[in-house]
Amino acid sequence: MNPTLRQMRALVALAKTGSFTLAAEYLHVTQAALSGLIKELELTLGVRVVDRSTRRIALTEVGRELTPLFSKMIDDLDGALLDIASQTRLKKGVVRIAAPQLMSCTLLPQVIAAYRKMYPEIQVRLVDCAVENVTARVFSGEVDCGIGPERDPTAQIEATVLFEMPFVLVFPQQHALEQRERVTWSDLAAHPFISLQGQFTERLLSDMHHSLRDVPLNPVNEVTFMTTALAMVSAGLGVTVCLPYAEPLVRLHQLHMRQLHEPELTRRFFVYTRDKRSLSPAADSFIAFLFKFVESHDWNIPLVNAQPAP
Repeated sequence: MNPTLRQMRALVALAKTGSFTLAAEYLHVTQAALSGLIKELELTLGVRVVDRSTRRIALTEVGRELTPLFSKMIDDLDGALLDIASQTRLKKGVVRIAAPQLMSCTLLPQVIAAYRKMYPEIQVRLVDCAVENVTARVFSGEVDCGIGPERDPTAQIEATVLFEMPFVLVFPQQHALEQRERVTWSDLAAHPFISLQGQFTERLLSDMHHSLRDVPLNPVNEVTFMTTALAMVSAGLGVTVCLPYAEPLVRLHQLHMRQLHEPELTRRFFVYTRDKRSLSPAADSFIAFLFKFVESHDWNIPLVNAQPAP
């Protein structure tokens, strides 16, 4: 005993209007089609839902009991379909992103602001977290996607390259390295080096040892966040390295950026999503927008001699 949606709509329309003529107009069907739907419903249920006479119609007791139930089911379904349509047209939706702290205070606010101009009704929620937690938040379902540097492959996590950038040296104004036309990793050995804790330094040192085994790159200080490292460089406590997307923060601290050579080390950043799990239309559109935004800004081109903010 499974009434169809069309049969349920017919009974509700008849109950609301009290007339086969008006109910047929309301549903944009003929009276014969409406009458047929009511008869099909009665055959399905095995009981009459409408008492008919030449002058009037009246719902039976069963018809009166079913009408509010059918009406609620129809309203719930119509509401769900409308919500899905709004999401598909990007008139509604939520995107949740996890990203490291540095990217969360440089690149992503620019991307989110530009995206919101195009899709003002889409909510974008940014979760700033430690680099090591990005993929874990994606895996748990807390966020739709994560953005972060290359890490060892994780089961059930799909990684798509977002960009690859060269390391750049960051130093304060009037620093001795400012006069050099070309800065190499070997040049860092003569200056206090401020680095990050964890895999950032581990991978960097590993890359350095593979390329230049004789270059002593020993950090005098390892901090948790790049914002701290940049503040220490601004205070004249040493130099650090980062990637070009951090330029807004480098400028804020009135520092200089130069690409590092010999070797030209790079880092790749990825967009992480759950493998074999479909994203919402809003999340899909944001990721597509992110790739276009990065591509249009040419962050793969090394930045040199970044001028301090006025």
